[in-house]
Amino acid sequence: MGGNLVRALLARGDQVRVLIREDRAGIVGLDVEEVTGDVRNLPDLQACFRGMDAVFHCAAVVSIQGSQGGWVEEVNIGGPKNVVQACLDQGVKKLVHFSSVHALDPAPQNEPIDETRALCSQTDLHHPAYARSKAGGEQAILQGVERGLNASILNPSGMIGPYDFKPSPLGEALVQMQQRSLPGLVNGGYNWVDVRDVVDSAIAALELGRAGERYLVTGHSTSIRELADAAFAITGAKPPLFTSPLWLAKVSAPLLEGWAKWRKQAPLYTRESVQVLGDNDDFLYQKAAAELGHSPRPLEHSLRDAYGWFGQNPSRE
Repeated sequence: MGGNLVRALLARGDQVRVLIREDRAGIVGLDVEEVTGDVRNLPDLQACFRGMDAVFHCAAVVSIQGSQGGWVEEVNIGGPKNVVQACLDQGVKKLVHFSSVHALDPAPQNEPIDETRALCSQTDLHHPAYARSKAGGEQAILQGVERGLNASILNPSGMIGPYDFKPSPLGEALVQMQQRSLPGLVNGGYNWVDVRDVVDSAIAALELGRAGERYLVTGHSTSIRELADAAFAITGAKPPLFTSPLWLAKVSAPLLEGWAKWRKQAPLYTRESVQVLGDNDDFLYQKAAAELGHSPRPLEHSLRDAYGWFGQNPSRE
């Protein structure tokens, strides 16, 4: 998100200041002012926001492995609280906060999800730690709005596209599909959106986003098998033949997590990621389309550009 957002802002002619904790890969060679800091440290944010008209809050820990010792909550809840305070203290005119569709309760599973859906309960441990943390982050933003902050919230789904430097978990999966290193797929689905379409909607929210309003900036719901077949059409790399049913993935996930922990590697999938693949992914983005002009491009275009970027940046694979 950050790498694409900064490039779009620079293309508009904006002056950009970025807060960097440690990883600079996404901004190397860009004409930006850098401030070293951490969203968990309020003075760092005060220094970064001083003199700024608008702030985009992108920092988050995306986790499919629980709380990670409290790090998820520190960044995803404590971070927004600090961002709100720094914005109010420094007179920032507009805050655009990136939340997630996971902040919203997927139940009832058989009804489409729009902006009126309730946030995940902070006390319901059935919701993954990441989902609960993003809901807590939204609540922190809304409390800031009550204090007079002009802030809008964007809830993207799974983002695909170029400038995926780390790469993201989805980017890693796409690379593994191309390299044919995935042993199998899981019989679930998700909602995918081009990161550049999310960026366009975020920039539109600077002027058009209403204070205290949430906007689902989502895209296309497909199964993992359909995603793999679309990737095959672009790369020519055949996807795995085996697709695990969800019940089998749920049973085997704890074993994979234990094996990965022993080998000090990231697990292929976890109980939380399997839960997400079986959850409601019927997200409605009509509000964002009407107010922000959100218009998700075809999934195939996003995949083609993502693979094109990975092909030009093999050191990141």
